[in-house]
Amino acid sequence: MENIVSEGINLMIFGMGFVVVFLTLLVFATTAMSKLVAKIAPEQPQPKPVKAKAAPAAAAGNNDELIAVMTAVVHKYRSN
Repeated sequence: MENIVSEGINLMIFGMGFVVVFLTLLVFATTAMSKLVAKIAPEQPQPKPVKAKAAPAAAAGNNDELIAVMTAVVHKYRSN
């Protein structure tokens, strides 16, 4: 019985060790690839975004026409 437990612990240590070694190599590989890509194709400076001008606000005198149009739309919607 003790032999099975010791084999299980041994397998667990080897498995966890393999995972730690693999992840460490993966970190080094991705860091090296990042540096290589940065040397080969440096990041281009981004152009500054152009701010769009705000649309002019509707004149206050157009409210009567807007109310008439909205009333007609509601009437048309309710009649169907």
